[in-house]
Amino acid sequence: MNTPVKLLKPTLSLFLLSSLTAGTLLVAEPAKIKIDLDRTVDEIDPKIYGSFLEPLGRFPVVYGTLYDPDSPNSDENGFRKEYIEQVRDLQVPVIRWPGGNFVSGYNWEDGIGPKDQRPTKLDRSRTRPESNQMGTDEYVAFSKLVGAEDFICINAGSGTIDDASNWVEYCNAPVGTYYADLRAEYGHPEPFDVKYWGLGNEADGPWQIGYKTKEEYVRFATEAAKVMKMVDEDIKLIASGSSLYPLVTTTYDPDDGWIDWNDYILDQMYEDIDYISLHRYATQALRALEEPTFADTMSLGLDIEEKIVITKGLIEKAKSKAESDHEVYISFDEYGARGNTLAGPLLLSQHLNAFIRNADIVKMANLTFLTSLTGITEDGSYKTSLYYPFSLYSNNCRGVSLDVYTKGETYSNELFEEIPYLDVTAVLNEEKGAVFLNVVNRSDTDAMEADIELQSGDYTGKAIARTVTGDSIDATNTAEEEAVTIREENVSVKKNAIRYSFPAHSLTQIEIALK
Repeated sequence: MNTPVKLLKPTLSLFLLSSLTAGTLLVAEPAKIKIDLDRTVDEIDPKIYGSFLEPLGRFPVVYGTLYDPDSPNSDENGFRKEYIEQVRDLQVPVIRWPGGNFVSGYNWEDGIGPKDQRPTKLDRSRTRPESNQMGTDEYVAFSKLVGAEDFICINAGSGTIDDASNWVEYCNAPVGTYYADLRAEYGHPEPFDVKYWGLGNEADGPWQIGYKTKEEYVRFATEAAKVMKMVDEDIKLIASGSSLYPLVTTTYDPDDGWIDWNDYILDQMYEDIDYISLHRYATQALRALEEPTFADTMSLGLDIEEKIVITKGLIEKAKSKAESDHEVYISFDEYGARGNTLAGPLLLSQHLNAFIRNADIVKMANLTFLTSLTGITEDGSYKTSLYYPFSLYSNNCRGVSLDVYTKGETYSNELFEEIPYLDVTAVLNEEKGAVFLNVVNRSDTDAMEADIELQSGDYTGKAIARTVTGDSIDATNTAEEEAVTIREENVSVKKNAIRYSFPAHSLTQIEIALK
């Protein structure tokens, strides 16, 4: 792992230990990055490049973008062709659906059967009409079209354990029972074989329909898991980890907070689940600051790492207490990189770096939302600023996560101490015959020079740097102009060493070819 994470204090306020001004370097000494192919973390699960869909009213995520039967650019299923093409190019391996807050009031049976007979219901999570035109069958069809696995989240708010088990029967049971025969009647005699099932969404959140105490949630989720497994014993279950952190609501109780929730869920349900979910929108931490800066936003990768490291410890504790050989992993199945300016792609890159650094425990992740990766207009599509970093990671960073040594300049703010200017990961991709080095330069003003030492491995002496950046931190992409793109250049490798200057406010991925 890189420079150790300084964990966020409960008050979200730390004393400034340095007079170093964020974004301005006082020392110009090159950073050091050491890569040893024998120092590995674990195999990277491709599912960390997953995404998430949820019907929303305030901006189109499903209807009008992904699903638009009235558009001349849609296929026979009603899906926008440009969208399908771009998602395929991104190699998104798993898509979580249908929520999100939406699912806690959702009756899945409203979204099956002939479309002209489906009821328009009130989505109580956002007080808007829901047409139910994209239901289970359409979601499964879309996932298949883009080559993604299915991940359905059940209603653990207003729903029942019968609703959950019937949904599994509809999706996965062979014909011969009521719900499986219903699926066949609607045109799908073969089971969908949905493998991943979430046991509710953000069940500890007061904003959630039917939110629960940790004791209430465990009682419901344990029974739901039991009856769902009675239908299909091969499914993988994801427990609802906490989403209630300091500053998310005014009712947060530090004496019974997010760590206590996750600890209790893992203690009570360890043998029943395969993953515990983490939901975190890191920009919520900025509520502690009066006027957050770009440098403050760039520190939020440490917030994500904190949530992972603490939860990993709780998993290890539960496993030891249970005296179990069973493995439970983290599914970071809601996270966001808000904004279409450079802050978005650089924060997204820091999330992906955190998942890669913790590849031994983070085995699935789902970006909110799939539609944030591509822009759709009436006439066509364009690539948002998030598209480019996601593409570099999802296409290239598959293989083995390497334990990289990094030493360089840091800064501090009111949230964290000793924030490395360079956020670094490396991946050995044997299929592509290369090491991929990923470096985010958090500085908004200064390029950062680094000496990269390749301590083991045979290299061809060829390397390519691909950099995502723009002319300023406010650079953004629209249908008219893509100001945030990938810039490519050849890099010299001399005696297994590279000296490279990482531009200000950038992500750079260096592909270092192996012999």
